Amino acid sequence: DKNALESLKEAYMVYQKKYDLPDFTLLNEIFDIEEASVETEFLLRRIRRLMVDKLTGYVRFIEMILNPTNAPLFFLKLVKKLDTKDREILGKMYDLLGNLETEVVSLDIDYTEKKEALFISKVHTLFREDIQKNILLINEKLTKEATPERKSNGSYFG
Repeated sequence: DKNALESLKEAYMVYQKKYDLPDFTLLNEIFDIEEASVETEFLLRRIRRLMVDKLTGYVRFIEMILNPTNAPLFFLKLVKKLDTKDREILGKMYDLLGNLETEVVSLDIDYTEKKEALFISKVHTLFREDIQKNILLINEKLTKEATPERKSNGSYFG
């Protein structure tokens, strides 16, 4: 509904000016915050929860790569494409995202508008500066076609 989206943008702008939040469109591109267009008294909480839902998906993805024991067989093939440096990057991303998920517990228990706004800004910055590029880098390696191995026909040229 176009009216609901416009109302959401207007409501967000109030908070954006008050707390110096990121641009609505930038957040929406990454975190689908337009889904917050349902009526709520706590808009920033709703936006933060949508952002965390997206991050949780990345956490689960990283978990499957770092610990593929329970992952579909498809992932076992993909994991072989990664080297030690890639695993270090994934480990750092996992720690970062895990810390954000832990921080959310406090926000859920002790709500303040300002804390929600600070968290939204923090996540946006971390995502733009660190998380996005690293996940894209790893995903590029995972989706890259494996180089076919040369098969020997048993001949010897000498």
